[in-house]
Amino acid sequence: MLKVKCIGHQFEREIGFITALFYEEPQISYVDSWEDISQEELKIELVMEPEEHGVHVFGRLLFMDKEDSFDYERSYQDRTEKGMRKTAKQAVSYTLLTLLERHTGMTQGWGILTGIRPSKLLHSMLKSKMTRDDAHKRLREDYMVRPHKLQLLQGIVDRQLEIVPDLYNIDREVSIYIGIPFCPTKCAYCTFPAYAIGAHRQNVNPFLEGLHYEIRALGEWLTRHDLRITSIYFGGGTPTSISADELDSLFVTMFEKFPHMEQVRELTVEAGRPDTITEEKLEVMKKWKVTRISINPQSFTQETLQAIGRHHTVEETIDTYHMAMELGVTNINMDLIIGLPNEGINEMRHSLEQTAELLPTSVTVHTLSFKRASEMTQNRDKYKVADREEIMQMMEMTEEWAKEHDYVPYYLYRQKNILGNLENVGYARENQDSIYNIVMMEEVQTILGLGCGAVSKFMKPGTTQLTRWPNPKDPKTYNDTYKELVDRKIKDLDELYGKMKEEV
Repeated sequence: MLKVKCIGHQFEREIGFITALFYEEPQISYVDSWEDISQEELKIELVMEPEEHGVHVFGRLLFMDKEDSFDYERSYQDRTEKGMRKTAKQAVSYTLLTLLERHTGMTQGWGILTGIRPSKLLHSMLKSKMTRDDAHKRLREDYMVRPHKLQLLQGIVDRQLEIVPDLYNIDREVSIYIGIPFCPTKCAYCTFPAYAIGAHRQNVNPFLEGLHYEIRALGEWLTRHDLRITSIYFGGGTPTSISADELDSLFVTMFEKFPHMEQVRELTVEAGRPDTITEEKLEVMKKWKVTRISINPQSFTQETLQAIGRHHTVEETIDTYHMAMELGVTNINMDLIIGLPNEGINEMRHSLEQTAELLPTSVTVHTLSFKRASEMTQNRDKYKVADREEIMQMMEMTEEWAKEHDYVPYYLYRQKNILGNLENVGYARENQDSIYNIVMMEEVQTILGLGCGAVSKFMKPGTTQLTRWPNPKDPKTYNDTYKELVDRKIKDLDELYGKMKEEV
């Protein structure tokens, strides 16, 4: 329980974000005075005063017989109304973070950055011609990013520019996400559009008809506008939940209708669940020259797989990996999750040891996030997870393991309610990085989302302006409306790219 007094501002949303870095599900009450509040309750006062060149924030924390205070001033860098408000929010967040770090003894590596894409911020600074030293200084001084996170961030930015040298000028191309919303079973931590294919078999054929229609229509639109495709990513759900023939048919339509397929830099299929991968499906992917697939163990502890609803065995993961390698599908990513129920240091070490025996080309290490709509969050009492300190130790262990086995971090993102206020990091061996993951996470071009649950992000070339355009999440709604949604999507795209042509 926290009592917070705000004077001169109403940045309750930002206060909630910062407080959640230190306390799990904090209960914050906003008050006008300290009357009738017990000494045992944590009290924070944040007073903001505008000044000629910036803002001044005075913060005070009271708990039991202890009192701490902090004064902070921040200058305006942008004197527009929006820019001045942003400065004020950052100043309040900076003051609150400082007080809570002192009070709890915790250090927040990402400082006041609570967004999903910290690397995007560094890219934007460098793209604006800011020197590396100046960008680092600003991240340290204005955002409180600590040296070890800054080093991670710069390494990722350097690696991305090496893999995609035209990253800052790639907005004249698009990437494509194709969502197939079926899985064998739904994992307890999952909030993606994913439906058990056995119970939804009646929706599969109508969904595929709609997806073929959307691929054809968007392919014709891309051809009319002579747009190149950077990368294509099949996700879901689990794309390999459908049959080999159904998967093959999608590739046929895609290669017939998408323009310049010979210039696509990467084609990924997130096979994901080992219990959906067969020799026939791998042969289909090999035939169509799929660049990269995922076979995701999440954990190499069988009891954990059962607890989270993944009805495959550890042996299936290993056997499927070897089958793919033997068939020549060799660029394989594996996902691992830190902080799964009942897992600690020993279980994480075991998963890393098993992964080392396989040495996939890339490994994505996720930190468990309690997403609001997941079964795990809704029944949180059933799932015992590691504490913050142990989560931190597991993350450090994966970082050391990655270095020892020649994996380099190439992208990261963060989520709300992520354990330990950490991050999800993609590691890859030399020249095995996922181009789609880079362009999607850094938001440098339009992403066209096709299929159920897919979200398009339209970006007008030459700007950073994004428009979110979601497809229906459930198969029945998609099946009933796909012709109408495709017409609306193309109309919106014509308007955006038509304006672009006029301006060019």
